[in-house]
Amino acid sequence: MSIITISRGSYSRGKQVAEKLALKLGYECISRDILIEASDEFNIPEIKLIRALHDPASVLNRFSHGKEKYINYLYTALLQHVRKDNIVYHGLAGQYFLRDIPHVLKVRVIADMRDRVNEEMRRENISADEALFVLHKDDEERRKWALQVYGTDTWDSRLYDIVLHIGRLTVDDAVDILFDTVQKPNFKTTTESKKLVEDLALSARVKAAFVKIAPKIQVAADAGKIYISNIDYDAESKDKDQFKSIAMQIEDVVEVIFNASTEQHDHVNPFYNIG
Repeated sequence: MSIITISRGSYSRGKQVAEKLALKLGYECISRDILIEASDEFNIPEIKLIRALHDPASVLNRFSHGKEKYINYLYTALLQHVRKDNIVYHGLAGQYFLRDIPHVLKVRVIADMRDRVNEEMRRENISADEALFVLHKDDEERRKWALQVYGTDTWDSRLYDIVLHIGRLTVDDAVDILFDTVQKPNFKTTTESKKLVEDLALSARVKAAFVKIAPKIQVAADAGKIYISNIDYDAESKDKDQFKSIAMQIEDVVEVIFNASTEQHDHVNPFYNIG
């Protein structure tokens, strides 16, 4: 049982690698599904969420704490899938969202620009120059998004366990390599890593419930205990009662503890440094 995240550029064959790998492993393959689920669960129009995730400068900044809200919604939806294990995810920022989970194999799939241009030309019926312009623009927007939201560069190979170049390596070659790699003990779910996923999923659900009233609040979970810190304003007793009441309505929450540093726990909110 494992989790695989595949980061990819447009027309890099990463989607094909993900789908074929999931089929060979018998795993669930997810990407855009996460956007739809986040839209449904949190009552956000899907098109609005897609624009927010792909054009942060013009969309997220229009809303109060837009960055925290939209990213948390996506993160929460993704973690609900990850709890089930046996997932291949080739959507947005999997290598970032799931970076602290030991049994996640983080993959980057790249391809020759010439091959990408040819595919763009074929699909969009445009010239080579137009295709090259579109691809460069798309790559830059994806890179800008990651830098603005997470402070990481998607092209940084240090973010991944393995980088595969589709060219001399075919899609099937890449699938075979990843199939063999994920069999290694390093990427197998353990009792400890399973608990970590459950704690992360629970803290994300609680934070999502708070995000409209306290977007920068910090939440961590440990076996049903919720640790809350960094409330945006001086919380009177009634405010703490409100947070506690909201949290206790969420399944699996057994206790709420205030003014605890999330850094004291193993499961740190991945959005701790988002400003």
